[in-house]
Amino acid sequence: MGSGMLKGKKALITGGDRGLGYEIAAEFLRQGADICICSRNADAIKEAAVSLGHERQDKEQRILYKKADVSVTKDLDELYKYIFEEFSGDFDTVVNNAGIQGPIGSFEDNEWQEILNVINVNLLGTMYSMKCAIGMFKSMHADGTPVRDRSIINISGGGATGARPYFTGYAVAKTGVVRATETLAKENEDYGIRINAIAPGAMNTRMLEDILNAGENAGDEYRRSLRQKENGGASMENAAGLVAYLASEKAAGVTGRLISAVWDDWKELDKHAGDLNGSDLYTLRRIIPRDRGLDWE
Repeated sequence: MGSGMLKGKKALITGGDRGLGYEIAAEFLRQGADICICSRNADAIKEAAVSLGHERQDKEQRILYKKADVSVTKDLDELYKYIFEEFSGDFDTVVNNAGIQGPIGSFEDNEWQEILNVINVNLLGTMYSMKCAIGMFKSMHADGTPVRDRSIINISGGGATGARPYFTGYAVAKTGVVRATETLAKENEDYGIRINAIAPGAMNTRMLEDILNAGENAGDEYRRSLRQKENGGASMENAAGLVAYLASEKAAGVTGRLISAVWDDWKELDKHAGDLNGSDLYTLRRIIPRDRGLDWE
């Protein structure tokens, strides 16, 4: 039989047909989990499921797949119903990875519908998926059975912790994802549901090509992206490792946090769970003059 820190886990990974989503799915399989991946492209998600078969550590590991657009609530309702039935009413992990970059350029020049679309996919799609997951997780313990560690991991990104000019729709959506993560983690901590977000770093994915194609409309991001294309960008494998860690029982004391795959020593995070509890570490916050040693009284 296979082994790994996710052995026995059953996970949904949205946007699992390519890029980071595919790498997360592969890492979950390598760590012993059963998975379900989804994408709005039916052919691509089927091909990804077949390819991922090579990552299984045990031939008994299941790889489910389903066409679903996370911006369509009906699709998500059907997706969660499918997972619940296929996993016999018991699954424990959701990775909200699906997302789009949206319009690049000056906010006033962006098409309004494109801004609405990126917020609908990246923020509202993630929130509705969390709504489905939380309701389903709670229903599994409605009979009073002991709460089992269940986890939701959301993919944040550029613009969540600082201004990101010329990417307004994306930055606003990803910032909202982090605050929703923190809020719902607090709301559900007594139910054994952990909710975290990760910042994967600037990776060489299709989003990078979109920035390069936008040229000077992307501002300083264009020049940074030229350098990134040359140096290879952040590691998708490292980001996938962080997601797997947060889904594992090693991270049982970690919830309501935004963790950077690039800058944070996340492999040792479980050793500091006591310091995290009740603190504002790895959260969004307002900085006041006193925080910077200034006395404006």
